Amino acid sequence: MTSSSDRREEQTEIIITAQNAGKRLDAVLAAETEGLSRSFLQKLFEEGKVLKNGKLCSKKEKGAEGDRILVEIPAPERLEVEAENIPLEIVYEDEALLVVNKPAGMVVHPAPGNYTGTLVNALMYHCGDALSSINGVIRPGIVHRIDKDTSGLLMVAKNDQAHNSLSQQLQEHSITRRYQAIVYHNIKEDEGTIDAPIGRDPKNRLRNAINYEHGKPAVTHYKVMERFGKFTWIEARLETGRTHQIRVHMASIKHPLLGDGLYGPSSNKEGAARQMLHAGILGFEHPVTGEYMEFQSPLPEDFEKVLNRLQNQSR
Repeated sequence: MTSSSDRREEQTEIIITAQNAGKRLDAVLAAETEGLSRSFLQKLFEEGKVLKNGKLCSKKEKGAEGDRILVEIPAPERLEVEAENIPLEIVYEDEALLVVNKPAGMVVHPAPGNYTGTLVNALMYHCGDALSSINGVIRPGIVHRIDKDTSGLLMVAKNDQAHNSLSQQLQEHSITRRYQAIVYHNIKEDEGTIDAPIGRDPKNRLRNAINYEHGKPAVTHYKVMERFGKFTWIEARLETGRTHQIRVHMASIKHPLLGDGLYGPSSNKEGAARQMLHAGILGFEHPVTGEYMEFQSPLPEDFEKVLNRLQNQSR
């Protein structure tokens, strides 16, 4: 995938590979443009901003190997999301990017009906106009997300060049993302891999699920850190970054996350006020220097308290 951009608009060209031949164009673009939502892409089709071999096309058309798909991403609208003076824990910052340590309970970016108190509001106050525009007015600078109730490290792009580089690394699965989690029940094996596609749960729109028909490829590796009998502390390493990936994958093998009422028991007795999931290690190649950088975030206090309680109970 190649792209050229300025501050006003961006054009991205995707060449259909043998692997993507015969697939609907909206599905191909959703898979190949990590930073753009499916609904946003569908809107671009409707507005005539997607061309196949130089001609207008619809989202339902299928591509053949070698087809050239040109996507014109319009200039971002005037920002209506306001900057807010919200404290940020910045782990690293330079002219191209930031790495922030997000607390549990903070939403990453605004959504309809919720335009304040998010990480984006805080970033806009801290960075001013120095955030990438690729994801438009609601998600400036946001390359990837973690759930509201997940704590830990996130990278933020200050310009479109950095955003494109980091997004490409995500697509190539070369970014290091390691999470700490506490899951239900005893995991007998020391390590394992879950390779199962994730898509919308047809029975519950709030959830995702293993979906072999309509899901996107998803791979999670895990290893046991410590066993407590009824619970297991694990480290999970992501190859892909699907929404709720670790939560869905661990629940699919009967080990839902402690505190995760959406995919596991609705109540727990271990004092976990949220899902016990923390993005502890983040590593990537710097988009300007090419140097590999890796950052680590210690477990937050609420996670430590639950962990200590389980350790004391198992002694």
